[in-house]
Amino acid sequence: MTKIGMNPKVDFYFNNAQKWQEEFEKLRLIILDCGLTEELKWGCPCYTFQKSNIVLIHGFKEYCALLFFKGALLHDPNGILIQQTENVQAGRQIRFTAIREIVEKESMIKAYVYEAIEVEKAGLEVEFKKPAEFKMAEEFQHILDERPELKTAFYALTPGRQRAYLLHFSEPKQSKTRESRVGKCVQQILNGKGLND
Repeated sequence: MTKIGMNPKVDFYFNNAQKWQEEFEKLRLIILDCGLTEELKWGCPCYTFQKSNIVLIHGFKEYCALLFFKGALLHDPNGILIQQTENVQAGRQIRFTAIREIVEKESMIKAYVYEAIEVEKAGLEVEFKKPAEFKMAEEFQHILDERPELKTAFYALTPGRQRAYLLHFSEPKQSKTRESRVGKCVQQILNGKGLND
């Protein structure tokens, strides 16, 4: 096994994996063979090209996956790119449940990685929906109408922070839960902070 390009800071992720260890190791070698730089970001192995994020390895209960940061811009002739949820705009996953799948798809995986690198070289960007295009929970709209200072603070946030709040507030099915979420976040919004700041 080659050690070329392996970052010792990332070893602990692979060494401590409870599941998918063999699959992670194979994905790691495939990606490093594509000439990317290995880093640790968000607690996961992240692979970059000239400091731009290209792909991330992560594991879940049912599968392990490669997450392409600008996957929405990739051609998908094999139909293997998956949008995790309807609200994910840029990222796309390729999911695996066994080492055999990775071995069989090695050349295909490399083709997707190389295309992702070309997308980055070309400077292409995913066009994100504007916050105004997201559904606003009635409970949040009501409090914005009542409190102009909150409305001003909310619209002063970055578009990404606005999106995160809008998704967080509109997610629950019950009005009581939506109301509770809004109430818990008012001060944070007034402080100019995002949902996860």
